[in-house]
Amino acid sequence: MPDSSAPEHTQTIALTIGNYDGVHQGHQMLIERARNHSGTDGRVLVLCFHPHPLSILAPDRAPAQIDPFEVRKARLLAAGADEVIELAPTPDLLAQDPESFLDELIDQYQPSVIVEGHDFHFGKRRTGTPELLTKHCDLRGITTDILGPVKVTLTDQSVVTASSSLIRWLLEQGRVRDATYALGRPHELTGTVVQGQQLGRTINIPTINLDTQSLLPADAVYAGIARFTHNNQEHQTLAAINVGSRPTVQGTTRRAEAHLINNDGTSWTPPADLPDYNWNCTLQLIGWVRDQVKFGSLDTLKQQIRRDCGRICETLSELC
Repeated sequence: MPDSSAPEHTQTIALTIGNYDGVHQGHQMLIERARNHSGTDGRVLVLCFHPHPLSILAPDRAPAQIDPFEVRKARLLAAGADEVIELAPTPDLLAQDPESFLDELIDQYQPSVIVEGHDFHFGKRRTGTPELLTKHCDLRGITTDILGPVKVTLTDQSVVTASSSLIRWLLEQGRVRDATYALGRPHELTGTVVQGQQLGRTINIPTINLDTQSLLPADAVYAGIARFTHNNQEHQTLAAINVGSRPTVQGTTRRAEAHLINNDGTSWTPPADLPDYNWNCTLQLIGWVRDQVKFGSLDTLKQQIRRDCGRICETLSELC
């Protein structure tokens, strides 16, 4: 278990435990419910598993992470948590029976209430259930609040439960607009601008290449927004975001790159003192534009990118 000083007994401590990957609408509701219990004078503590327990138990079945841990932590704090504590899934921790797992957390953090989702499982072989949690907490004099499924409506009017698994599947299908509904915000690729092959410059369509640990969606071109800070000033511009291996130029590695554009579709001009590389950027995925295609020449690719930029401007004006 992570080391942490015990909280003040006079405070109402609301505790919640989970992976919180993506910090989707269901997760946000858990934080909101925990805050309702703690009040403004209490504290909301989030114990966040990192990495996913399956990375230890069965690495071949471990899901891809939607967001890097630091991004997840920032989102949880923005949603209303007072503290996010990284919970490492050590073999000893994962071998604990559910009751021992709970007792250790209760003794360490002394919560007044534990808030969890309807699908919360914990302890050895995930044998702990919301029912066991409630029963054991009753014995310890701790309130439990089990949140039911949080439903969202997708673009095809289907009503589904917000979950990290759903969001991964939607992104794998390139359905970034539907991922937005489940997340409560667009999916973002966060990372550092790095040097690429600089082929975009040869056709007068420069791109930024993003080194990111965020989950990439399906290979395609997307309408998006690029955001970054330079000289303490926030910058935001439209972006034609390409995800994939770039078959037209015989690429072999999946990556994200973006051509930054103005509202009229023309190429965006960066600040004069912005370095070419090694600055942080966030690419916000707003909508799918087209599948990735292998073109016969760079000139044909250039013409298509110009059409993409025009369509992206139209798409973003409709969505934003």
